[in-house]
Amino acid sequence: MGLNVEELDLRNRRAKVRRKGGAVDVIVWRTPTARLLPRLLEGRRAGPAFLTDRRARLPLPPGDVEVLSGQARLSYRRAAELFETATANLTGGPWTLHQLRHSALTHAAEDGANTSTLLAYSGHTSVTSLARYARVSPEALARWQEARDPASRRG
Repeated sequence: MGLNVEELDLRNRRAKVRRKGGAVDVIVWRTPTARLLPRLLEGRRAGPAFLTDRRARLPLPPGDVEVLSGQARLSYRRAAELFETATANLTGGPWTLHQLRHSALTHAAEDGANTSTLLAYSGHTSVTSLARYARVSPEALARWQEARDPASRRG
């Protein structure tokens, strides 16, 4: 939620972010996000990338308010509320942003991402903490093993 518009490299689909503990990483995004971001930004060139749907009611630091509209930076709490509301009627919903993080890492692991990639993707610095998030299902493990079974490749 702390991203600013001027920090986004829209052409190269990436941005520098400050992670917990102060580490700076580069995040990258895929085509669907690249298509949505210009619509979200509505031509803005500076200020918070993600905004509330109304003007700020309380005095905030200047960097947390969009100058022209007066809208405040979207908080994690409000983003979580919006996500849960948006997923309430979906199978298994409502979901949390934390569950979204878990599932993104699990799917990446199931698709064959190696440990180094998963660490970079998640921002974790330890395999132990990553292991709590990337939990490969028995079905995915079976598919992985079958794809590497020499007997099944002989055909």
